[in-house]
Formats: sequence, C-alpha cells, structure tokens
Amino acid sequence: MIETNTFYLSRVLGCKVVSPSGEMIGKVQDILVSVLNQKPQVIAIKVRSGNKSKILDFSNFKILKAKRQYVFKCNGNISIFEDTKENILYLKNNVLDRQLVDIDDRKLVRVNDLRLATLVSGTYVIAVDVGLEGLFRRLGVAKPIKLLLDLFHGTVPSKLILWNEVETVDFGHAGIKLSSPFSKLSTLHVSDLADIIEDMDAKMQTEIFASLDEEKAADVLEELDTDTQIHVIESMTIGKAADVLEKMPADEAADILDELEEEKAEEILLEMDREASEDVRELLKYEDDEVGSLMTTDFISFNKSMTVEAAITELRRLQPESDTIYYLYIVDEKERLIATVSLRDIIVSQPTTKLSEIMNTKSIYVTDTDSINSINDIVSKYSLLAVPVVDKEKIMLGMIIIDDIVYNLLKSSRRRM
Repeated sequence: MIETNTFYLSRVLGCKVVSPSGEMIGKVQDILVSVLNQKPQVIAIKVRSGNKSKILDFSNFKILKAKRQYVFKCNGNISIFEDTKENILYLKNNVLDRQLVDIDDRKLVRVNDLRLATLVSGTYVIAVDVGLEGLFRRLGVAKPIKLLLDLFHGTVPSKLILWNEVETVDFGHAGIKLSSPFSKLSTLHVSDLADIIEDMDAKMQTEIFASLDEEKAADVLEELDTDTQIHVIESMTIGKAADVLEKMPADEAADILDELEEEKAEEILLEMDREASEDVRELLKYEDDEVGSLMTTDFISFNKSMTVEAAITELRRLQPESDTIYYLYIVDEKERLIATVSLRDIIVSQPTTKLSEIMNTKSIYVTDTDSINSINDIVSKYSLLAVPVVDKEKIMLGMIIIDDIVYNLLKSSRRRM
C-alpha cells in the first residue's frame, strides 16, 4: 500500500478503517473538518461498525491506497474524538449536496463531491466539485460514461472550485456554530448578492440576511425582487425590519411597506425613527399612478447666494449618494424651487462664483399629483437624469431619478405581457 496525497470524498466513504495491527475497526461513514483555518482541516472520522458509530481522532491516521481501494490505517493510539459542534463540519452530512456560493463566478452552486489533499501539516479540503463528473463519480458510473463518451469524442463536464473561492451557505446541521459565517458574502457587490439570495430557499434567505449588518442589508434589499423583499422583511423582527428600512431611501422603503399587510406595515412605521417614518408616510399617501409614489425625498438644495466653494464644502460634509447629485436645486426662503444647478457647472466654476450666476431658472419640473406617464415624455424630450417634484405652491418635495423611471416602465410592460 502507498500513502495517497489527494482523493475525493466519494471515493473514501465506505472504505475500511484498520488498527495498527491491520484489524478492521469499521468503515468510514463521514469525515469531520475544522473550519477555523482558511482551508477546512480533517480532524476526525466517523466510523461505523455493525449498528454502532463512533468518532475517532484523525491525528494518528494515514490514508493508504492499494489496487484502487482506499484504507484508513491508524499508526498509533486509537482515541475517541469529542464533537463540540462548534467550527466543525461533517463533509458528507453538512456539505455534500448542499448549496455554496461560488464567490469568483458570483452564483449559487451545489456540491457534488469534495477534493482533499494530504500535506505535511495535515489533510485539508482544497476544492469543491460542482460538475457532472463529480455527480457521476458518486453514483459509481463515471468510468463507463467516460468510456462511452470517448467513442463519440465527448467529455464529461467537470468543474472544481477552490475552497477559498466559495462561501458555505446551507449547513444542513442545526447544531453547527461557525465563528464567522458568511464572511465572504460581504465582499460581493450588492447586485450579485441579491441575485444569489433570490436563488436560495426561504430558510437560507432568512439566515443570510440575519448575518448582514443593517447598511449592507438595506443595500441588498433594494436590489431584490418584490416577493423576496416581502419574505425577508416578514421574517425579521419588527425592530430589525425598522432598522433596515431606516437605512433605505424613503421611496424604496415605502414601496416595500406598501406590499405588506396594513397592520404589519403600521407596526414597522411606529418602530422606525420619527423623521424616517414621516417621510415614508408622506409617500404612502400617493396613488400608484401619481408622480409622488415614485419620487425620492432625498435631494440637495442650496440658497442662490451661496458660493461654489461653500456648496462643494457642504457636499463633502453630506457625502450624498451618486444619484442624488445629478442636479442640485436652488430654493428660496420658503423652500420653493427657483432654479437648478448641474454638478458639472459647480466643478468648473471659480470658488468665489455665486450659485445665482450659474443657475438655470428655466427648470423643468413636475407636481407630486401629476400622472407618472407624464414623466416619460419629459425625460425623453429634455434628456434629463432626474426631474424635481414640487407641490401646487412649487415647494420642493423631492425628485424622480431616471433609474426609477426605467424600472417603472419595465414593471408596466411586464404587467401588459
């Protein structure tokens, strides 16, 4: 027999476990790994003998291979391993057939097999097999299928993903406790993370959101489809839902609350910060076909007497989102819209220039009760990235961003299909 360096999990499950004298102890039922390190390290094996199972410490074991058969041989004392269930995964029970996130390709995959390697420092899981070859290998039909495909110059699709490019998602083990679950998911762009979450089952969607901080959760929630948004919000406590919705733009939060049952929405609104709650309530009063239902109340306004330098200083202090500074609005002492200033004009102007010298008094705007359909023509005709929204007294209420206009058009077209 020779010591093997690399092997697949499916090849060693059911293999013999023997004592130093060669006496059979049982057969491999599962392999336990610690996930404290960058790569999961084998620390124990679950061995079945007759109707009984026991977990043995892996320290004194070597994996040997002879005539294409694997054997786990102990070269020292055989000791029982105490399973603490913290930072430990059972590879067969917790990982095989479970869902993982492929961080590199930013998608959800299912584990068909696992590749392990023995190094000087120990035996580790090094890759996940998510291809058809891994599935065929587990079914014991990989070799005949390969021989058949060779006749037609075909190949079995194979895909290995390095362990450090995946994130464990579906543990399948209620008692398991990891020290830093889902840490790699936070590195993904919110749009990619939203796509992945939409592909998960309801239970995992809830668990992933519970692991995100409020800022990240709010950003991801904006990107989810409506059904997933509702499920996630309803799975949260009232307090957590309120905290997350407070971090979202008022219009986005209003859209979500508008889909909830009235009683649930009211509970969340009462729990939210007063100012944030009032902003959302103002938006909820509009009909679905009114401009007000689509606007965001996040906008930046200045007095016309302010200098360019002072405006830039204020923008640096506010650190607004990129889509809220397409245009800056000039209002009078009663908050009435009188002009607009583009960010470009501010940047290219001298610091001492007053906003009144560069502002455009011929502002294109809509009122909050106008029909949403009226915006499409305005944006198309004037090539605007955002449109200010005012009330009947021309008091500035908010603005509609082109992204929201496009989304509304797409939503409307889907309804007509």
